[in-house]
Amino acid sequence: MKTLQFREAIAEAMSEEMRRDESVYLMGEEVAEYNGAYKASKGMLDEFGDKRVIDTPISELGFAGVGVGSTMTGNRPIIEFMTFNFALVGIDQIINNAAKIRQMSGGQFPCPIVFRGPTASAGQLAATHSQAFESWYANCPGLKVVVPSNPADAKGLLKSAIRDDDPVIFMESEQMYGDKGEVPEGEFTIPLGVADIRRQGSDVTIVSFGKIIKEADKAADELEKEGISCEIIDLRTIKPMDYEAILTSVKKTNRLVVLEEAWPFGNVATEITYHVQAHAFDYLDAPIQKINTADTPAPYSPVLLEEWLPNHEDVIKAVKKVLYK
Repeated sequence: MKTLQFREAIAEAMSEEMRRDESVYLMGEEVAEYNGAYKASKGMLDEFGDKRVIDTPISELGFAGVGVGSTMTGNRPIIEFMTFNFALVGIDQIINNAAKIRQMSGGQFPCPIVFRGPTASAGQLAATHSQAFESWYANCPGLKVVVPSNPADAKGLLKSAIRDDDPVIFMESEQMYGDKGEVPEGEFTIPLGVADIRRQGSDVTIVSFGKIIKEADKAADELEKEGISCEIIDLRTIKPMDYEAILTSVKKTNRLVVLEEAWPFGNVATEITYHVQAHAFDYLDAPIQKINTADTPAPYSPVLLEEWLPNHEDVIKAVKKVLYK
């Protein structure tokens, strides 16, 4: 094992896949000369040149479309958005072209493309730069959605995403790029659609993903001091979702809390809640609790933002509620 920052794990995954396959290239704003807005492509221009590490104008619709089109000529592009908030400008290419080319061409054109960049809030970035769109993209047939929470998962999942023959939405976080963690040496991948049981427990299941899962970890540490054993599932992939891992855990603990940094209406937690009550209702000893942001645009004020975001205290309250404590 070696210790890498999250940004280094991303760069290593992309570089390894570009060495392995000459059809892979990286394109986006500031990915080349500036080494990436978050230094997640540091050194890649020097190694691969400006034909495979390509700076673009500020035109998400344009370079997303170039990327999608290039898959039809045998390429495997990685399209970086400086934030997925900006992907809204290019969402027509993602939803109407990338997600549908395979079906609309009768299977003649797969679309092996990765759209990657940060999602959700990252401090005082205000309402238009603090949005989580995982459930939006997961709602669209034809797209896979991945949200890693640590450097090892980031590398293993990104390598699998680049090799996948379908379009993958790969969502990171500005606040995780400096996170450090152990990453396996040598070649390794993590299959899409497989959750990680990051903490074994017996009293309650907590399901989460992305950077907000750190709040579940904090809550579990505090609850352990009170004799409450939490099992934490990191989804890693939102679509396809590892329903079996969730159901297996709920059948063991009989209680479920879902933590997600997203608006409360029609989100990933809603889908999980429906699936569990449909397939494990008789195992539940309490109503499912889901924890989300407030149902408002993200505030700029640090005091309001702290109140808007879910935190470990919210998780503790939800766990105690399902345990009737």
